[in-house]
Amino acid sequence: MHVQEWLDTVPAAAVYAVVALVIGLESLGIPLPGEIVLVSAALMSSQHSGINPIVLGACASAGAVVGDSIGYAIGRKGGRPLLAWLGKKFPKHFSEGHVTTAERSFEKWGMWAVFFGRFVALLRIFAGPLAGVLRMPYWKFLIANFLGGVIWAGGTTAGIYYVGVVAESWLKKFSWVGLVVAVLLGLASMLVVKRKAKKAGAAQREAETEAVPAGE
Repeated sequence: MHVQEWLDTVPAAAVYAVVALVIGLESLGIPLPGEIVLVSAALMSSQHSGINPIVLGACASAGAVVGDSIGYAIGRKGGRPLLAWLGKKFPKHFSEGHVTTAERSFEKWGMWAVFFGRFVALLRIFAGPLAGVLRMPYWKFLIANFLGGVIWAGGTTAGIYYVGVVAESWLKKFSWVGLVVAVLLGLASMLVVKRKAKKAGAAQREAETEAVPAGE
């Protein structure tokens, strides 16, 4: 079952909580498909499902900011042993190579790594815990975390919502255009068939006339 199919079975009011929870857990360092859940919910909001895109964006933003902050606190308290433990539990996401790459990004870009990390799947999982492990000042982390979370969650929700609305409108227009084209093609084919039938009838009458003996 796809994510959107599963979300369709959840009451509209509960979708907000599901989105906030999944994004929050992903942000504090648990590998979950937060972006897929958000995109699916935003697409549903464009399809008259009772989901308000503004509320959805706000819940997703809250989940991102709170989750990252919890991840920061856990990383600050757990330190590098936490990364080693995560590497054993989630080797695909917290391998030594991934940790090294993310660490270099943080050391080079600082707050920008937290901000832009929200838009990159790998860094989105690392951002909170790694910022805590590297002892980034919390006020810097909070500013980057808040701006990145709001822009990512709000921007994704708005973008997918309007894409869904435009797509639905286009498909409706396409259905009417398709109907008109089908009718025109039907009329044209009918005229062609009638014309061919008329020519065939005339040719047959002409052949019958030629076959009649001249004296008769």
